[in-house]
Amino acid sequence: MSETVLIVRDLVAGYEPGVPIVRGASIKVAEKEIVVVLGPNGAGKSSFIKAIAGLVPIESGKVELAGKDITGAPAHTMVRLGLAFVPQTENVFPLMSVDDNLKVAGGILKAKEVPARIEEMYATFPDLARHRRIAAGNLSGGQRQMLAVARALIVHPKLLVLDEPSAGLSPKFVSMVFEMLTDIRRSGVTILLVEQNAKAALSIGDRAYVLVEGKDRHEGVASELWNDPVVAELYLGQRPTVSRAGGAA
Repeated sequence: MSETVLIVRDLVAGYEPGVPIVRGASIKVAEKEIVVVLGPNGAGKSSFIKAIAGLVPIESGKVELAGKDITGAPAHTMVRLGLAFVPQTENVFPLMSVDDNLKVAGGILKAKEVPARIEEMYATFPDLARHRRIAAGNLSGGQRQMLAVARALIVHPKLLVLDEPSAGLSPKFVSMVFEMLTDIRRSGVTILLVEQNAKAALSIGDRAYVLVEGKDRHEGVASELWNDPVVAELYLGQRPTVSRAGGAA
């Protein structure tokens, strides 16, 4: 039986006291899973995972990582606790080289471990190895996402959390990013991601949750949710059509 890496119970969170954006959302993520959080614009998806990662104040509820209560832990301590967060924007240092980005990210490791760990990242992401002396700001969008993920993975996290990893990318790079995430999961890393590109995310996910107005409203096996009429209603605002026999069409 797989270990539960992340448990979030009845999370209420927001940027201002008394004005919650997340209104009682709960999820679970098992070891080596890819779990996707979907929802319409304004559903609170990004605020939800930012609250888990310590970037949005939590009013109530509980967050556990590998059995340890991390509710409200400061964002800068999360990486030491085993949670690596990749934000949608500003996720690399654009004026620094790829190599220096990785060195900074490995700063919490023992100094003697950093060079070997960087080489492991280059072996995982060969495209980065070819551009190790290039400023991160000069990379393509897909390469920047590779670097952002490599920066997160360098410290051996228990859980990799990503906010809209395909945002702003061309279809070619979207495919590349999702292939990358599939490979990372195969290596044994557990992944939680928020993604607006529902079809692409469900194609690689194991399970998915649909958030609406800050609350988890539906969940299921990712491969089955794309054609789920409940998801169409919650995510797209489309009510299931009813056949003459009385069932959902």
